[in-house]
Amino acid sequence: MLLVKRKLKLETERLTLRPPVHSDFRDWAAMRQDSREFLAQWEPVWATDHLSRKGFTNRVYWAQRSIGNGSAVPLFLYRRDDQCLVGAITLDNIRRGPAQAGTLGYWTGAPFARQGYMREAIGAVVHYAFSQLDLSRIEAACLPENAASRGLLEKSGFKYEGVAQSYLQINGRWRTHVLYASLRSDRRGRTDAG
Repeated sequence: MLLVKRKLKLETERLTLRPPVHSDFRDWAAMRQDSREFLAQWEPVWATDHLSRKGFTNRVYWAQRSIGNGSAVPLFLYRRDDQCLVGAITLDNIRRGPAQAGTLGYWTGAPFARQGYMREAIGAVVHYAFSQLDLSRIEAACLPENAASRGLLEKSGFKYEGVAQSYLQINGRWRTHVLYASLRSDRRGRTDAG
């Protein structure tokens, strides 16, 4: 099994993607609080300690353990020109053996939505997952009415695969999601016809 390197850092044209560290707390808490209303419609209900330093410390330790044992790759997205936190992306639920798959999740702070940052991040993480982690399949899900996320996934090369009833609790309710996937060797839609 190939484990993620400890000094994991991915670079895109405008972003540095790296695991969270304790000193990110203020940036993260401020961005999450300022974007709370924007994010609430798409996310599970936040725990009571979600924005606390203790909650964030637990998040950092989880990230370190997950990277170390190869079960997830949680990354913060920092803009390279001013080191401003713009969001986060996680390749989670990494499954080895016959599956060689993982599940992608992400969020962007309200001031940075629809500016192409997450598309850059998804491209970098998918490339990393296929080339460095030897995964074969990356899955993602979003609410059917989340046109921005659906468009983002489609522009990032993910293909629609179907619907999952009562997939996740979002904003306190069980919600149906649409499912997408990106395959390392994607031949869907192609034929051998000349």
